[in-house]
Amino acid sequence: MAKELKEGDKAPDFSAATDGGGKLKLSSLKGKNVVLYFYPKDDTPGCTTEACGFRDNLPKFGKVDAEIIGVSKDSAKSHDKFKAKYELPFTLVSDEDGAICEAYGTWVEKSMYGRKYMGIDRATFLIDKKGMLRHLWRKVKVTGHVDEVLAAVKAL
Repeated sequence: MAKELKEGDKAPDFSAATDGGGKLKLSSLKGKNVVLYFYPKDDTPGCTTEACGFRDNLPKFGKVDAEIIGVSKDSAKSHDKFKAKYELPFTLVSDEDGAICEAYGTWVEKSMYGRKYMGIDRATFLIDKKGMLRHLWRKVKVTGHVDEVLAAVKAL
C-alpha cells in the first residue's frame, strides 16, 4: 500500500504515454504549477463534465501559469478520441498499468449497488513550481470543482 500523500510532500514523479502518441515526464514541468487530475473513464458523464470544465477555464489557468494534466487508465487511443470529441486542449496521460494511480493513492475499492470493485477515485493534486504538493482534493464532486482548483492556484 502506497503511503498516503499529504500537502508539503514531493509529488511522485512519473513518465507515461499520452494522447497523440506522446510521452510525459512530470518532473519536466518543474517551473510551472500543475493541476494533475485523476478521473475514472473517458467519455462518461461526470468525467466529460469535469474535462470540459477545465477546458472552458483553460485561459484562466494559463494566466496563473498552470498546466492541466488528466490521468485515467484508458489507453492513449481512447484519450485521442475523447480529446477530439470534446476539443480538450490539455494533455491526457494513459496509466494503463495503474502505477501512477498507485503512487497517488487514487486506485481504491469502490462500491455500487452493494458490489465492491476497484476503480479510480476522482481526485485532483495541485503541484507547485518546485514539484511539491500544495493542495489535494479527494472524492471530488464535479460541480464547482474547477472553480475551487482555480482559486487554490491563484492563492499560490
